[in-house]
Amino acid sequence: MITSKTSFIALIGNPVSHSLSPIMQNAALRYLGLDLIYIAIPCEDKDLESVLNSLKKINCKGLNITIPYKEKVFELCSEISPIANKLKAINTLKLNSKKQWSGTNTDVEGFIYPLKSLNLTNKQSIVLGSGGAARSVIQGLINLNFSTISVISRNKSSLDELIKNFGRQIEIQGLLNDDNRAQNLMEEADLIVNTTPVGMKTTRHEEHILPFGENFWRSLNSKSIIYDLIYNPTPTSLLQLGTKKGCMTIDGLQMLVAQGIKSLSFWTDGLEVPFHVMNDALKKYL
Repeated sequence: MITSKTSFIALIGNPVSHSLSPIMQNAALRYLGLDLIYIAIPCEDKDLESVLNSLKKINCKGLNITIPYKEKVFELCSEISPIANKLKAINTLKLNSKKQWSGTNTDVEGFIYPLKSLNLTNKQSIVLGSGGAARSVIQGLINLNFSTISVISRNKSSLDELIKNFGRQIEIQGLLNDDNRAQNLMEEADLIVNTTPVGMKTTRHEEHILPFGENFWRSLNSKSIIYDLIYNPTPTSLLQLGTKKGCMTIDGLQMLVAQGIKSLSFWTDGLEVPFHVMNDALKKYL
């Protein structure tokens, strides 16, 4: 029951209307019996600083940050975790003892959650896309000890920057999507991860389109694991193709839940909920 003493946690981004975070986080808060609710707040770019400063002064206990503000909130935090600094992206904030924002990133742990039980040491991987989501994926692949990481993108400038940023940790091969060498990589890949928005339900005219087009996937074989960070719709066209080819497929729902659990733990100084609490809430909703 919401009372005059109830505090809240919020998702800040633009847009946020499609987000499933309120569904799973409120299920977790009920399970823990906390006098907290989770809401989504759409925010224009020009209002971000004033919104975050205002939230410090009321009964807000923490924030999730989503597109397009994961980088912009850096200048609004007084403390930033090492992983957030490394990824140049923040997705979770809480107020510290001085009532200033402390930021971290839970996306890496979320990404690797469904891969931990698989033996992927020294395997070969491909990451599709070179945007912000690719950074968390690449760090996760490094943590899982993949032998090779190849990134395929449409954008040469963001691709070059991504390779440079991870240069001290691992040598990344970068290719543009129309490079013929990509087909050889596809044939040998043990894991292919889609970090592009292609296929997302909220993306206009792209719900039934494959990343980089149908022809790009002609070399896909059944030994590859297909991991699509998109979770709505389920399954995506890419995962449907993977299933048809006999591949193991993973959607973005497990990553969403796992990063949400880590965010909740950050806000509540270590409290966690079982995975199934959030996951079941989402499955009932979807």
